[in-house]
Amino acid sequence: MRIFLRKSAIALLGSAILAFGLYNVHAFSGVTEGGILGVSLFLHHWFGISPALTNLILNSACYLFGLKTLGKTFILYSFVAGGGFSLFYAIFEQFPPLWPGLSSMPLLAAVVGALFVGVGIGLSVRAGGAPGGDDALAMTLGQLFHQPIERIYLISDLTALALCSTYLPLPNIACSLLTVVLSGQIIGLIQRIPAKRKNT
Repeated sequence: MRIFLRKSAIALLGSAILAFGLYNVHAFSGVTEGGILGVSLFLHHWFGISPALTNLILNSACYLFGLKTLGKTFILYSFVAGGGFSLFYAIFEQFPPLWPGLSSMPLLAAVVGALFVGVGIGLSVRAGGAPGGDDALAMTLGQLFHQPIERIYLISDLTALALCSTYLPLPNIACSLLTVVLSGQIIGLIQRIPAKRKNT
């Protein structure tokens, strides 16, 4: 029980960092994310649907799709992280954005946004789950079609960026591609941090 609470706390911290960055940077800067996060921002722009709702629905569908392949433990922590993201995003929506000026600095927004996304997702995945259903979807499709998982991620990210190109100019899409690449690298760095060994 103690391990579950500790990992859940880490997953929730990660989802809070992710929601903070997505709301305060990506949602107002004209720089988007790939995968489900990008699709959520696309739906928010064109239909006014809060990412707190769309993220929950899309992630839940991906988690259920990957349940048999990924196991119940991963799905459990993913629901904790995904539900936490929706809750935190809904809270942050009650306040004005902290850095509205980032809309005129897309390159800076790409780097700052990548930090929040990379650290947020990295912490949640390290805890045993994921705030986004992209991970569950990519792992499942990778096994079903015998494709490298990074190829599935790339297809997912490029699809989201293609959708977002319907309202974002080309320079912003280029910055969005940069933030996708940087956040992926940060997630990888967090995953490679050695786990603390217990003294015997």
